[in-house]
Amino acid sequence: MPHYAPAMTDSPNLHDVHPAQGIAGALTTTADIDAVIRSTLAQGLEGGALASQGPAFCAGTGGGVLQTDGLILALTGRAHHGDATSVDAVLQALARDYRRQGTAALTALKGPFALAILEPERGRGLLAVDKIGIRQLYYAQDGTRLSFCSALAPLVEAGLGGDLDAQAIHDYVYCHFIPSPRSIYQGIRKLPGGHVLEWERGTHRVRPYWLPRFEETPVDVAGAGKEMLAIIEQAVRDAVAAPEAPRTAAFLSGGLDSSTVTGMLARVSDEAHAYSIGFDVPGYDEMEYARLARGHFGAVGHEYYVTPDDITTWLPHVAAACDEPFGNSSVLPAFLCARKAREEGVELMLAGDGGDELFAGNERYAKQGVFEHFNRLPAWARQGLIAGTAPLANLPLLRKAHSYVTQARIPLPDRMDTYAFLERHDPREVFTAGFVGTVDLHAPRDLKRGLFAAPEGASLLNRMLYLDWHFTLHDNDLVKVNTACRLAGVEVAYPMLAEDLMMLSNRIPSARKLRGNQLRWFYKQACRDFLPEAIIQKKKHGFGLPFGIWLRDHPPLRDLALDALTRLKGRDIIRPEFIDALIRLHRDKHAAYYGELVWVLMVLELWLAGRRL
Repeated sequence: MPHYAPAMTDSPNLHDVHPAQGIAGALTTTADIDAVIRSTLAQGLEGGALASQGPAFCAGTGGGVLQTDGLILALTGRAHHGDATSVDAVLQALARDYRRQGTAALTALKGPFALAILEPERGRGLLAVDKIGIRQLYYAQDGTRLSFCSALAPLVEAGLGGDLDAQAIHDYVYCHFIPSPRSIYQGIRKLPGGHVLEWERGTHRVRPYWLPRFEETPVDVAGAGKEMLAIIEQAVRDAVAAPEAPRTAAFLSGGLDSSTVTGMLARVSDEAHAYSIGFDVPGYDEMEYARLARGHFGAVGHEYYVTPDDITTWLPHVAAACDEPFGNSSVLPAFLCARKAREEGVELMLAGDGGDELFAGNERYAKQGVFEHFNRLPAWARQGLIAGTAPLANLPLLRKAHSYVTQARIPLPDRMDTYAFLERHDPREVFTAGFVGTVDLHAPRDLKRGLFAAPEGASLLNRMLYLDWHFTLHDNDLVKVNTACRLAGVEVAYPMLAEDLMMLSNRIPSARKLRGNQLRWFYKQACRDFLPEAIIQKKKHGFGLPFGIWLRDHPPLRDLALDALTRLKGRDIIRPEFIDALIRLHRDKHAAYYGELVWVLMVLELWLAGRRL
C-alpha cells in the first residue's frame, strides 16, 4: 500500500486538523530525541507546556505537564482525581500515587483524559486514555523509540506511519470506521478506551487497566432515577462552571439524551442555547421534537437545515481532514451544527452521546433478546424447530419462522452483524483478488468476540453494552462528534458519559434497563416528570443524513460520488464490476440501503485523494 502525503490545505474555513488540546512526546533507550521528531510531534501544541529530559520529552495543551523526581507526566482533558480538580493538583496526586501503586493509580482518574507518564532514567513509561476513550491517543514504536500524539498526522509526518494497512481498509469497509487498536497506517496504533500501554526498554504491551463490574442489585427505581438525574445535572454544571467559563450550548436532536442535556443546561444556566439540524426530506426531519424540547425547557433555539449542496461543498474537505477514513455520514450534519454554533460565539458544545450504550437504547439489544428465547428452549425443542422449519422454508407462512430459527442459532456477538453488508455478500465479490488475499476477512468478528467475552459474569445485555462502548462509542460516535467539533473550532463535553453515571448503570439490573422489548425502560421511568411524553415515546433517530435519497435526486452530489467511485476503481481495492453493480442497485433497487455503502466507498476515495495517494 502507498505511503502518506499531507492532507490538502485548501479547505474552506476548516480549523486546523491538529487538535487544540492534546499531548505528544517520545521516549527512547538510545539517545536524545531527534529534534525533527520533537518539533513534528509537537506541532499544533504551540503555547502549551513542555518537559524534556535526555531520551524523553512531552508537550501538552488543554492540561499540563509536570516534571518531578525523575518523572515526566503529560495530561490533557477534564480529568479529576478525588478532590483534586485543577490540572496541577491532579498531576501532583497522580505522580504520588504512581510512585506507590504503579499502573493501578490510573483507576482513580475520572473524566476524559489522555495521559503519558515517562521515567527516562529507568527507560520505561506508560500511555493511557480514559475508561471509555473519549480522548484519542495514537502511538508508534520505531525500533527502540516510542512516540505518541493525540492526533495521527504528526506521527505520520514524522515518518512513523509506514504503508497504508490493507487490513484496516478491509475493516473500514466492514465497520464503516477503523476499530481500535488498528489505524490506517501499519506503523501506528490507537489506544482503546480503558487501556494502558506499558513500555520498558524498547518493548511494549497494551492491556486493559479497567474493566467494568456489572454488579446488578435490586434497585428502588424511583430513588435510582433521582440519582441518575442528579448525576447528569452535576455533569452539566461541572462543564458550564469550568475555570475558563466558556460560552456553552447543547446539540439537540430531540431524542432522549440531547433533550435531557438541554434541559439540564437550562436548569443550571441563566439562558440555555440549543443547536439543531433538520432535513427537508420526509422521514428524516425531526425538528419538531427539537422544538418541543426547547419549548419545554425554555431554551433558545438555533436551527440549520442541511442541503445536498452542503454535502458537495464540505464533504471532500471534511473527509480529507479526518485522521483516518471515517464512514459515519452523520459527521457532516454534526460539523455543520457545530460550525453554526462557533460562528455565533459558542466555545463549548454539550453532546448527548452515551445514553443508549449505558441504558440499553439501541434496537439491536431488544432484537437479540427475542432471539435468545430460542436458545433458552430445551435441546429437544430446539432440534424440533430446526427440523420442522427447514423443509418448509419456502412457504410464505413459515419463511419468517425459518429465518428466526436460522438467526437464533448464530451465537452472540456474531448474530449482531448478520445485517452487515460484508456478511450478506461474499467479500471476494467486493474486493479485488490482489487485495482480499492480503487480509483476514474475520478480523472484525474476532475483535468483537474478544470484547464481548471480556466482562466477567456479565449478562448478555451488559456484554452487548460493553462491546458498544468500544465499537459504537469510542471508535464511531465519539470520533464523529470530536472530529466535527475540532474542525468547527469548538470544544465538546459529554455529560452522559460521566463516570458516576456509568457506575450507576452498572448496578441497574438488565431487566430494568431493557424490560422485555421496552428499550431504556429505567431511563424513561426516571425522566417521566422531566421530559415531554412525546420525546419519551419517540423512536431513536439522531442526525441521520438522507444521503441515498439526495444521491439519486441531486445531480451535483451524484457527480461527486461517481467521480470518486470511478477513481477508486483504479486502486486495486474494490472490484470495478462491484462498483458498477452498486451504482445500479442504488439507482434501481433501494436508494437508502445501497447509498450507505456508496458513501463509505466515496469517503475512502476522498480521504485517499486528500492525502494525494
